[in-house]
Parts: sequence; C-alpha cells; structure tokens
Amino acid sequence: MNRLAGVTSPYLLQHADNPVDWWPWTPEAFEEARRRDVPVLLSVGYSACHWCHVMAHESFEDETTAAVVNQHFVAVKVDREERPDVDAVYMEAVQAATGQGGWPMTVFLTPDAEPFYFGTYFPPEPRHGMPSFRQVLDGVWQAWEGRRGEVAEVAGKITRDLAQRELTFGGGEMPGDQEQSHALLALTRDYDSSYGGFGQAPKFPPSMVIEFLLRHHARTGAEGALQMALDTCERMARGGIYDQLGGGFARYSVDRQWVVPHFEKMLYDNSLLCRTYAHLWRSTGSALARRVALETADFMVRELRTAEGGFASALDADSEEPGGSGRHVEGAFYVWTPEQLRHTLGAEDADIAAHYFGVTDDGTFEEGSSVLQLPQSDTVFDAERITSVRERLFAARALRPAPGRDDKVVAAWNGLAIAALAETGAYFDRPDLVEAATAAADLLVRLHMDEAARLSRTSKDGRAGANAGVLEDYADVAEGFLALASVTGEGVWLEFAGFLLEHVLDRFTGDDGALFDTASDAEPLIRRPQDPTDNATPSGWSAAAGALLSYAALTGSERHRTAAERALGVVKALGPRAPRFIGWGLAVAEAALDGPREVAVVGPADDPATSALHRAALLGTAPGAVVAAGEPGAVELPLLADRPLVDGRPAAYVCRNFTCDAPTTDVTRLRAAIGGRDTVA
Repeated sequence: MNRLAGVTSPYLLQHADNPVDWWPWTPEAFEEARRRDVPVLLSVGYSACHWCHVMAHESFEDETTAAVVNQHFVAVKVDREERPDVDAVYMEAVQAATGQGGWPMTVFLTPDAEPFYFGTYFPPEPRHGMPSFRQVLDGVWQAWEGRRGEVAEVAGKITRDLAQRELTFGGGEMPGDQEQSHALLALTRDYDSSYGGFGQAPKFPPSMVIEFLLRHHARTGAEGALQMALDTCERMARGGIYDQLGGGFARYSVDRQWVVPHFEKMLYDNSLLCRTYAHLWRSTGSALARRVALETADFMVRELRTAEGGFASALDADSEEPGGSGRHVEGAFYVWTPEQLRHTLGAEDADIAAHYFGVTDDGTFEEGSSVLQLPQSDTVFDAERITSVRERLFAARALRPAPGRDDKVVAAWNGLAIAALAETGAYFDRPDLVEAATAAADLLVRLHMDEAARLSRTSKDGRAGANAGVLEDYADVAEGFLALASVTGEGVWLEFAGFLLEHVLDRFTGDDGALFDTASDAEPLIRRPQDPTDNATPSGWSAAAGALLSYAALTGSERHRTAAERALGVVKALGPRAPRFIGWGLAVAEAALDGPREVAVVGPADDPATSALHRAALLGTAPGAVVAAGEPGAVELPLLADRPLVDGRPAAYVCRNFTCDAPTTDVTRLRAAIGGRDTVA
C-alpha cells in the first residue's frame, strides 16, 4: 500500500500512485523494516528536479521494478525541501563515500537508519559505466541476505565516521579587515573576467557573494569588488538564465556564458536575486538593476504567490511541448525557433526579435530552438517596437502548457521573499510589493508559528506540514520580519523576530556558540547536521548571525550581539579559504565591522519630510544598516526611544558603535552619514 496520499509535499504526492509501496519518513517505516528484516531504500528528491522525474518514470512507475522493491525493501520517499535535515545527513554520507552527490539521491539503510550503499540516479539499463537500478537492487539484497555481518560493519563504520567529523569553528572570534581582504583576493582569483561569475560551468547565480562585494565596496571603497558585482549582474541579466519575457531567474546556467539554463525557477533564487539587484541599484543607480529587481519581484507575485498569500517553492524545468504531442521536455515553455517567432510576430518583427533576443537558425538549445537572451550590447533598437514584440511573445507563451508548480510554502524561503519584496517595494515606490510581503508574513505567523513561536517547516493549501522548522527557517523568517519592520515601521514584526531568535539562542546554539541545523529537541538522526557553508541559500548559521546582529542593533541587546559575533568565528576560519561558499557570512561580517549603523527616523507618518528621511535611510549603503521609523514617543521600536523632533520637524538619528551623530532634519546630510547616493530616482 502506497502511503503518500494526503501528505503536504507536492513531490511526495507525485509518487502517490506509483506501484512502489512508498512510506514517508516516519518511525513506523523503520519499525516495518525491522519486523520484516529488510533494508530501507531511501529516495530523496524534490518537485522541480528533472532527473528525479526521469528516474520515477523509468523505475518507480515500472510494475516489475516496483515488485522487486516491494518484496525486498521498505521504500521511503523524502522531499529534501521538507526535510533538509534528513537530506543533509545522508548527502554528507553519499559525498564522503562517492566524492559527489546530487538528486535524486538513493541510499540503502539498515532498519536503524545507518547507511551502507549509496548513489544518485540509476538508469533502467546499464549505461555510461553505471549499473542499472535493477542490478543495484539485486546486489544490495544479495549482500543483505548473504553478507549481513559485512553490511553491518560498513554501516557502523560510516555512521561512526560521520559522528566523529568535527567542524572548524574558528574559536568564536569574528573576522577582521585582513580576513575580509583575503576573501576578496580569493574571489578575484576565481572570477571569470570574460563572462562574470566565478569558476567554470555549470554556473550558479552568486547572489550572496555579490552582497558581500557590494558591502565590502561600501565599507572600504574597493572598486574591484563593485566591478565584479556590476559585471556579473549584467551578464546574468542579459543571459538566458534570466527570463527575458516574464522576469525571474532559472536555477543555474549549464554553460560558462549564462546562455542555457537549467530551467527550473526556484523561489529562493529569485528572492535572493531580487534583493541583490535592488541593492545594486541602491549602490549604483543602474537602470538595468532597477528593471531586473522589479521584473523579478513581479514574477514572484504573479507566478509563485499562493491563494493563502504565501509563495510557492518552484516552477518545474519540464513542461509539455507546444503542439499537443504530450511529451514533456525540459525548457519547452521558454525556448523559441525562428518559425515560432514568425508565426507570432510576422516576418518583419520576427527578424527584429531574432536579432534582439539571439534566436538563430541553428539554435542555442536543443532541436534548433533558442533560449532568449540579450546578446546585442552595441545595437540601437526602437524601444516601443521591442516593448510590443516582448508583450506579444509573452502573451503567446502564456498559451503554451505551463510548467508544473510546487505549491509547498517553505518558511525559510518565504522569509527571503518577504525581505526582498519589502525592500524592493520601498525603494521603487511599489506599495503593492510591500503588501505582498506583509501578506506572506501574516501567513507565516498565522499558519507556521504555534503559540510558543515554534515554526513548521512547510504548509500547503492552508495546512501546516508535520515537519519542524530548522535553523534556516527561524533565521530567514526573522530576517524577513526585520526587513518588514524597517520598511513599515510596525514594531510587531520586530517582536515576532525576537521570538524566533530566542529559539535560535535556546535550541539551536551549542555551549561554545556554534550553531546546529536542527533543534536540540528535534528528531534524532544518525548525526546532528551542522553546516555553516552557503549553498543555494544562506546557511542557517550565516542567516542566524545576520538576523541576530540586526536585532541587536535595533534593540540594543548585548546577548544577541555576542551570539552574532561568536557565530561569525566560522567566517574567520572559512572566508579566506572558501569565500564562494560563505558569501552571506562574509556580508554579515561586513555589517559587523561597519557597526552596523543604526538609523532612527522620528516624525508624523503623514509628513512628507518623515517619508523623505525614511526613504533616504532605507537607501543608505552602509553595510547592514538598520532602520527604525515611527511617530514621536513610539515605543514599539526600541531604537526610537528618547528621540524627539528637532525644532518641531521630523529628524533622523544615526548611531554607530555606541556613538551618535547630531540629529539631522536634512536628507542630504543623512545620505552623507549612511552612504546614500545624491540622486535616487
């Protein structure tokens, strides 16, 4: 009996009709394995994973293969986005054993959840040196039946090795100028000066590293840091990784030039990149950065917002081919041929579109199709005509079969979306974006937080999932709430952030200040996961350090400041050696080295002078600066305490490292104090 019906994970629901007798990750599944004396087949993936779909179709939907699985194993299916703790523990084992990892992840476990055989995707027939999935199943079962002692020895050794791995914490001392400069130097060595970004193919959007570069430039004036950020952002925005019609970014580029993406579009990428481009505009005034930030925000609201007000996790890479073939193909929704352009636009405009978007007869993707990009940097086009072309192509594309959407609401990723939409809305006078951020925050409080402010990791269709929040959930949601408090001046969001950060301090922090990905009272696994390195999102560790630091600046809490500084010890250890993988930690360290600056804006809400000061405060480039705005005498935000009007006029107070400037009523003086540009149109 397949037990996946009724779960909240869209990925698991995709397998609810498989002939495989799937179990979700539950103690009962392992009890069943003990009762039957069989191994556990653990399969981990996620809804937008292309090769997860391929393996499901080839093997898990196959009656013969399913019969073998059901006879010899207890099969457990895990959505890595719902259970990042389970994924992290066994991915560490896979990488240690094979030197690589990825999804789908396939691991065989004892009934005590100890791993003994590993892999990722297995084909239905042997190919490219890989055994078939049936061969793997047969081999594992024969080993279990005939060499049980050897299996137990291997499983025990792997589990012991994982438990004995120690993290280089750095002693709790935060990085200084030397470590930050060494990190910048290491990034410079990895920088692709021809195409932007870091390293070779595949290339992932380095949003967290760019945030470090922007903050480092703001603090030190290092022009090289700013140039790397500018060039990388322009290359990505002009490439196929960016959706030139609908806005938003794909997961990564398969090539060095950012031309061909892996087409899945994730909430976390777009949240991080929306904020990155908004911050780039804040620093430089780049018109391209402004356009991309707004288009990405609009994409998120238009295509990822759920009926409950939260944001869905992802859009699939695959969709049905136009024309009704029924065949699902990666990128089918997004790519174009010259013939399709002519059919939609007519011959003359099709030629213009092909030149503008880089659509060729040979194609840049598969079967003569091209991914839209902006390869022409020195050709002048008629702006109105290009707008018309873009609108008609977008309308025609909307008639194609759409990619599937993973409607699961993940707390952490919604926290990232709240921060991005709140700031983008404030920067560009888009109150609708701030309202969308507020609605998502309301949903998290209403549905994901219980009376003790404990978080559920996910929800779907207005129903909270059963899985507990992990460190990144508490940290990223707190980050989102703090950004919302700064933008709206509503102290309730600071209060909610404080509740979440209490859990970080009490349940996720070790005696030495190190952080764990799961709470002290969470379900025990074979190892308590603890990873400070950024991957697709800021690590829970780095995100917690940032939220703790901002909260301390807004409230004056020494306890939170001390916890943030101790957490940054790992950045001192890893930043100079692996800066690409701890970019958010480096960005938080920049904020700590700069103060961060604390800006309090006091004045009547309906006074234009108050609004002007508040906007100038939000647009300051001082790394990690915190902003509180409110009426005279307001008590919701501690930073506003004892801040009167100046000569009856709205005023801004700027403090840093326990020292405050004289209050000012002048926007220009405020900008000078916090690094804002003179013109912010």
